[in-house]
Amino acid sequence: MKLIYRIIVSLTVACVSLAAYPAVAQTHQKPNIIIILADDLGWGDVGYHGSEIKTPNIDRLAKEGIELNRFYTAAVCSPSRAGLLTGRYPDRVGLRTVIPPWSEFGIDTDEVFLPQALAEAGYKNRAIIGKWHLGHASLKYHPLNRGFTHFYGLLNGNIDYFTHEREGELDWHNDFKPCYDKGYSTDLLADEAIKDIKKYYKESPFLIYLAFNAPHSPLQAKKEDLLKYGYDESQPSFTINGKEGVQGRGNTRRQTYSAMVSNMDENIGRVLKALKELHIEENTLVLFQSDNGPALNEGGSSGELRGHKGSEWEGGVRAPAIIKWPAGFAGGRMSNQVMGYIDVMPTLLDIAGVTSKPKNAFDGISMLPVLAGKTEYIDRVMYLGFGAIVNNYWKLIDASRAESNMKITDDQLFNIAADPTEKTNVRSANSKEYHDLKEELQRYNAIKSPVKAPPFGQGRKGFVAPKEWTIKQ
Repeated sequence: MKLIYRIIVSLTVACVSLAAYPAVAQTHQKPNIIIILADDLGWGDVGYHGSEIKTPNIDRLAKEGIELNRFYTAAVCSPSRAGLLTGRYPDRVGLRTVIPPWSEFGIDTDEVFLPQALAEAGYKNRAIIGKWHLGHASLKYHPLNRGFTHFYGLLNGNIDYFTHEREGELDWHNDFKPCYDKGYSTDLLADEAIKDIKKYYKESPFLIYLAFNAPHSPLQAKKEDLLKYGYDESQPSFTINGKEGVQGRGNTRRQTYSAMVSNMDENIGRVLKALKELHIEENTLVLFQSDNGPALNEGGSSGELRGHKGSEWEGGVRAPAIIKWPAGFAGGRMSNQVMGYIDVMPTLLDIAGVTSKPKNAFDGISMLPVLAGKTEYIDRVMYLGFGAIVNNYWKLIDASRAESNMKITDDQLFNIAADPTEKTNVRSANSKEYHDLKEELQRYNAIKSPVKAPPFGQGRKGFVAPKEWTIKQ
C-alpha cells in the first residue's frame, strides 16, 4: 500500500507541475557526470523506502532530485554493469551470469563503452573508481583499454573489505599497478573520488563512475558503524565459511549489512559535499542506483517487493535509483516511467550532445524528454532477461524460460502499475495484453551472441589466483 500511495502522490504532482519543468537548453555547458553504483542494495534498504537503515544522504538526494520509481536492472551484477556501460542488453555479449575470478570471459572489444563515447564529446577525464567485474583475464578487457583514463579499485567482486584480497591475492589497483593503500574499501573509494573531482573539475566536464562494492558480501563493517545498530562485542559474531571476510562481522548479518549501507551513505554524502564546496554541484549530474536486488540470506531486504537478486521478480530487478542535475532537471519529484540500466548510456550521450549514430545499435533509449519534463511517459517495453518483460503497465514472466529459483509452472501476468508486489496473476482476465507481450517477448528471446559466458563453476577446480591480480597478457 505504501508503494501505491507513493505512485498516486507522484502522479498528482506531475499533473500539476509538468508544464513548469525546464527543458535543457542546447547551449548549456555539458555537465560533469557521476554515476554512483551500489552493489546488491535492496529496494527496502534505503530510508526513503521506509527502511530502518539510516541513509540520510541518499534520502536527501531523492528529495532534491528525481526519484526513479520504475528503474530496472539485470538480476545479477556483471550483466547490469555491461548493460549500463554499453546501452545494450547483456544477452548481446552472451552474459547473463557473473564473471567469477577463474573465468577468462570478458566483454567483446567490439562493444563501445560509455567512456569511449564521452571522450568524443569532450570529456577528457573519465575515471572508474571501484568494482569492474567485466573481464580480467586479458589486458584487452582492462578498464583503461575500454575508454577510462583512470582506474582505482578492484577487478573482481566479493573482495575482503579490509585486506582487499580475493582468492588469497590482493585485488586492489591504481591504474595497471597493484595498490597497497590501507583502509576500509568503501572509505578508500570515496577518498579517491573526492581527490579526482578536485583534480578534474577545472578541466570539466568529467566522468566518474563510482562503483562501490558495498554492501555486497563478504559482510564486513567498521566497529563504529556496527555500534549504530546495537553491536555487542561480548556476544558472538555470525558464522562464515572461508578465510576472507573474517574481520568486521557483527552479531547478525542484518546488523552488519545495515552498518555497511550506512557507511556507504556517509561516503556518498562526502562526495556530494565536495561538489558543493567546489561550487560545481549545479552543473554536475549525479545518478545513484543499485546494480540489482539484495542477495538471499545476506542481510538485505526487498521491502514490499517480491524476490531477490538472481530472479526476475521485482525484488531482483527493480532497483533504488535517483538522478539529480540542478542545472537541467527540476527536482523534488518522482518518475514512474519504466527505465533502467540500458537507458543510462543513450540518455547521457543525449545530454552530452552526441548526435552520431552508435556503432552498435542501442537497446536502451534516451530518457531525457521524461527527465527534462517534456513528457511524462514514453511508451516502451523492457526485457528483463530469462523470459521476463515489462512495460509501463504490465509485466509478463514466461514460465518456460524463468530461472529455476522462481519456482513457477505457469506464465505470470501482472498489472504491475497497480500490483507492484506481484501478488495476483491476471493472465486469464487479460488475454490481449498477455498475447501482445508474449509476442513481443519472442523478439528478445531470439537475441543470439557468438560467444557465451561459461557456467559460474567452470574452471574453478584447481584455480590459483595470479599474484596481486596482475594482468600480463
